[in-house]
Amino acid sequence: MRWWDIGPVLELERELFPHDAWSKGLFWSELAHARGPNANRRYVVAETGEEKPRVVGYAGLAAVDGTGDVQTIAVSYDFWGTGLGARLLAELLTTATSFECREVLLEVRVDNTRAQRLYERFGFEPVGVRRGYYQPGNVDALVMRLSDPSTAVQGMTHGSQG
Repeated sequence: MRWWDIGPVLELERELFPHDAWSKGLFWSELAHARGPNANRRYVVAETGEEKPRVVGYAGLAAVDGTGDVQTIAVSYDFWGTGLGARLLAELLTTATSFECREVLLEVRVDNTRAQRLYERFGFEPVGVRRGYYQPGNVDALVMRLSDPSTAVQGMTHGSQG
């Protein structure tokens, strides 16, 4: 993801997460940590292959002290079921491996079973609940952990993706 992707990413962000969308400033802040010798973030976008490409997905990871944290992952509704979410997650786990992360954590809405199934396919396991994490509505977050991102990426790139 580059600065010029922020506008299209924000449009998709607001469509997918209308009540708790990230702000332009937050994306700028995250991208500031994705460059330079002390970079500890990686953000990627997925675009269509059309003549005028459009952003149809994005994802981001932060890495601190050997732990990766999936900051965001999103796929346009019209690309659900295409494997794009899995490809974005695989990219984040490859990044976690390059950042030498020993584990990767994420939060997912307890009512988002579709995403939970994706994470479980990669080997994430539930480790806790954050009460009232998502607003509005006080929806709980399921905290999930992957203990070895390098193993998960190897498994997914060798045909076990399904």
